[in-house]
Amino acid sequence: MIKPAILALEDGSVFHGSAIGADGQTSGEVVFNTAMTGYQEILTDPSYTRQIVTLTYPHIGNTGINDEDNESDHVAAAGLVIRDLPLLASNFRSTRSLDQYLRDENVVGIADIDTRRLTRILREKGSLNGAILAGEDAQGGDAVERALEAARAFPGLKGMDLAKEVSCRESFEWHEGEWTLGEGYADTRESERPFHVVAYDYGVKHNILRMLASRGCRLTVVPAQTPAAEVLALNPDGIFLSNGPGDPEPCDYAITAIREVLETETPVFGICLGHQLLALASGATTVKMGHGHHGANHPVQDLDSGVVMITSQNHGFAVDEAGMPSHLRATHKSLFDGSLQGIERTDRPAFSFQGHPEASPGPQDVAPLFDRFIEMMRARR
Repeated sequence: MIKPAILALEDGSVFHGSAIGADGQTSGEVVFNTAMTGYQEILTDPSYTRQIVTLTYPHIGNTGINDEDNESDHVAAAGLVIRDLPLLASNFRSTRSLDQYLRDENVVGIADIDTRRLTRILREKGSLNGAILAGEDAQGGDAVERALEAARAFPGLKGMDLAKEVSCRESFEWHEGEWTLGEGYADTRESERPFHVVAYDYGVKHNILRMLASRGCRLTVVPAQTPAAEVLALNPDGIFLSNGPGDPEPCDYAITAIREVLETETPVFGICLGHQLLALASGATTVKMGHGHHGANHPVQDLDSGVVMITSQNHGFAVDEAGMPSHLRATHKSLFDGSLQGIERTDRPAFSFQGHPEASPGPQDVAPLFDRFIEMMRARR
């Protein structure tokens, strides 16, 4: 039975559609993602915490949900907006439908709306706060008014520290390597692992850890608020700064810890939020973007080699290149809007990248960044 759903934006825009997933209400920052595949990875990416994700590709759910492609232990997105949910899902790895998965995870979604109109609004006005009401919550003469009220009540991501909310509560060891068809994920415990890497978990995606593990790293994952002294006491060969959600500026605990780490010669590699935090710890500033970068086809140029890479992106904040201190150097730029995509310290073995090299864009265009981190640790030895 089709149940009603309403999506309302803070600017007054209202969309009526069909409920998918759980009944109820959700609110967050509404963003659009242009990727044609990977909806399961997108939903489970912790960087989408407190965001309602609109997928611009019209048919979402064709291949169902499997047990191996999650990037975290649960759905992180606050809600899902799509054009069409196919009646059938077909894939030999599928174990359940997208609709069932959303219900199991208690995630509210809406389908059967004009996502083209919604994307144009977000493209022109920037990401907007919004709310979805689904099922019984979307019924009644005051449903639209309640949806608009919920959308306008969301405070927005600017100034919101979410890294400490999504981070692990205790340190743990990570042993899972990369995936192979028919074999699943590798167990790296019996492999040669010459490098000990401590990874700060600001909302880390599992495949980042897998790619490090497959390159010979013994990984210790620590909570976001772990002091630098505790991390350095583990005697790591390298320190990794993970991706994550929210505004980087309020994460003073992380910025302080990274500054202390940078006083040593320990190699540092950051991705996404970790990239922004490295920049802040190095004296740069960050800015809130209009509609951000969310997709799997973003061209980024390596400024040293001139090579253009196809990258996966998911961020609403960016490092401001203007006014960067002299010990920071730009290494990559977006060819969509010229925004900064990579930096490195000229006085320390530290570098970072804004996009997601683990998300198979290109599909392996950006993977060499992991190899660079390995080489830095090898050189230090």
